[in-house]
Parts: sequence; structure tokens; C-alpha cells
Amino acid sequence: MDIAPTAAPDLRSQFSTLQTPCLLLDEARMMRNAARMAAATARLGVGLRLHVKTAKSIEVVRRVAGPPPAPLTVSTLEEAEHFAAAGYRDIVYAVGIAPNKLERVLALRRLGTALTVILDSVEAAAAVAEASRIAGEPIPALIEIDCDGQRAGIVPTDGERIRAVAAALADGGRVAGVLTHCGGSYGSRSEAELRAWAQRERDAVVAAAEMLRAAGHGIETVSLGSTPSLLFAEDLTGVTEARAGVHVFMDLVMAGLSVCALDDIAISVLASVVSAQPERGRYLVDAGWTALSRDRGTADQRVDQGLGLVCDVDGRPYGDVIVTGANQEHGIIALREGSEAELPVLKVGDLVRVLPNHACATAAQHGHYNVVRGDDIVRWDRFGGW
Repeated sequence: MDIAPTAAPDLRSQFSTLQTPCLLLDEARMMRNAARMAAATARLGVGLRLHVKTAKSIEVVRRVAGPPPAPLTVSTLEEAEHFAAAGYRDIVYAVGIAPNKLERVLALRRLGTALTVILDSVEAAAAVAEASRIAGEPIPALIEIDCDGQRAGIVPTDGERIRAVAAALADGGRVAGVLTHCGGSYGSRSEAELRAWAQRERDAVVAAAEMLRAAGHGIETVSLGSTPSLLFAEDLTGVTEARAGVHVFMDLVMAGLSVCALDDIAISVLASVVSAQPERGRYLVDAGWTALSRDRGTADQRVDQGLGLVCDVDGRPYGDVIVTGANQEHGIIALREGSEAELPVLKVGDLVRVLPNHACATAAQHGHYNVVRGDDIVRWDRFGGW
């Protein structure tokens, strides 16, 4: 698949002034991706609680989710603190709560942030309930449901455990609802499989909500989401909100699932050729795993993209040229195994762009975005930490 050029001549000259490796973000693609997800969730009749773990940037979130009071999902309390300080006060912390983080949760809530946690065990529920009693304030929590066997959560058929967790939580805390994430959708091989995962995700979380309501709990929130399942869902009856985040940037994993096209991928790593070794069938660039990450999310897909797909400075893929290996500061670019294509002619100092396997992992290696905005480049900061 080819993608259209994105860099005008004057933009290319600006690229040459950037210190490589660095992270590029195409704002127009980002906004197009955001509009697609907004249309999908509107069609399904649910609101989107944007997951900010991919972006970790106030500027990105303001443009994609809008200004406060847009609801957000976070994966770290650092994210919750950053976004709360920017005025976003309706936040779900969507990683199982550890008891040693409850004081930070309470501190955020005391400052006016409606922060909700998630959990999947009686032990965690009891810890939340005890912290709530001591603080004199019930901490709201969502019970995590396992819809796919991929990660955390309680299987929806284990009614005894779900009810036990809810009972422990209600003894001081508040049962706010249920939540699930369909990571299994990332292993889909067809559109039919994506749709089946979406239905399975919906059925699991809605069944858990109905079970808890029958047990006397007032379930307000029924939350689900992954980028693939939301974009292919057909029915979200009974669901109150959707969560997604990687759709903002997209990546090679999403392209490998046919969730997006290559020209939907909004981020790339700009790198310089630092060693030309065509006699060995390769070049070295100054983007190693510290710039690209070691994520190998496409390894089990039909097309293995190595550590990233290599493009020219305009963003056009060099056919079968991928990052075949990396150490800390060097990336090796060469033809994928079995390719009969010709290696492009590059020289030391030439610029290339690498599309990432996993947008979250690659973006996490960088402290800011170099945002391509029309014929200009601007800087947007991002942050890390927990």
C-alpha cells in the first residue's frame, strides 16, 4: 500500500533542522482519525471517554476530546494529576487499583476530581472500602469484567465472585458499575472476527451489569472499549460509555488488522542515516529501540513489520524496507526476509520516517511531538511517569 506525500518542499527543509531521532505527528490525520471514532460512537448511541494513555499530551486531548468537562480515561495516576490540573475532572483510572495508590486517589478527589478506580478482587474492594471509611468519603469503583481471557477481570459467568466483590466494595466504597476491555480483538484475522469480538465484549459487560442490578446494586456505568471493537461494533445496547485511545494516532498493528490504512497513521519517527552499507544490504539510522521501542506487535500478523515500516521523508513507504533490528541508539533498516524488491539508494545524512508498530510504545520514548500542521511544524509537549 502506498501513501500520499505529506511534505511540501518548505516542510522538508524544516525537517532538516530537527534533531533526530524525533517524533512527528500529522495533525490533519489525527483529527481525521478522531472524527471517524466520534462518528462510530455517535452511531452506536454512546459517548466516548477518550483514553489518554497514547497521547499523554494536553494539546492533543484538547483537540481530540475538546475542552473540559470532557470525560477521560487514564492508565496512570500521573496522567490523572496532569489532566485534572488542566481542568479535566471526570476521570476513570482504568488499571486495577493497588492499595498503596489510594491516598493519591483521595487527594485528587479532595481537589474536586471525580476520579473512579477499577478492581476485580475482594481484597482490592475491601481496601477501597476501608480507605473510604477512614476518609469519610466513598470512593467509586468499577468492577472489571474479563470478556476475552486476555488480562484482568472476572469472567461474566462467575456471578458468585462478582457479587462478593460488589458486597465488599459497598461496605464503605461505592459500586459505580462495570468495565471491560476487549484486548482479544487485536488478534483478529478478519472483519467478521472483529465484529464477533465487539459483540462478545458488549454481551459480557452488559450481563455483569444485569447480574449486579438483580443483586440490588445501582449500576450506573457500563463501560467498554478498544479501538478495533468499537470501530466494528454493530450494537451497544445496555452500554453507557465507550473507551478508546490508539485510534487517535493509529499504527501498524491497526493497519495489519485492516482497522486503518497506512495513510491513517498519524505518528512517525524521523531518523537520519548514519551508516550506508548497501554491500551488506542495509543502512543504519540513529533511531534505535530508545526511539522506536521494542514492540513487536505485528510479529504474529500476516505481514511482520519488524520494528517499524520505513518511509521516505515525505512519508511514502520504501516497499518492503523495515527496521529489522535495533540496539539502544541504532536501527538497522533492510528488506524484509524473502523480499525481491530493491534496496533504495540512501546516503549518510538522508532522512527517513519510521511508522510504529504500537503508537503508545513508540510515543512513550519521546518528550514532545513535532506537529506537522500544514506547511509548518510546532511543538507539543507530552509527559511520562506513573
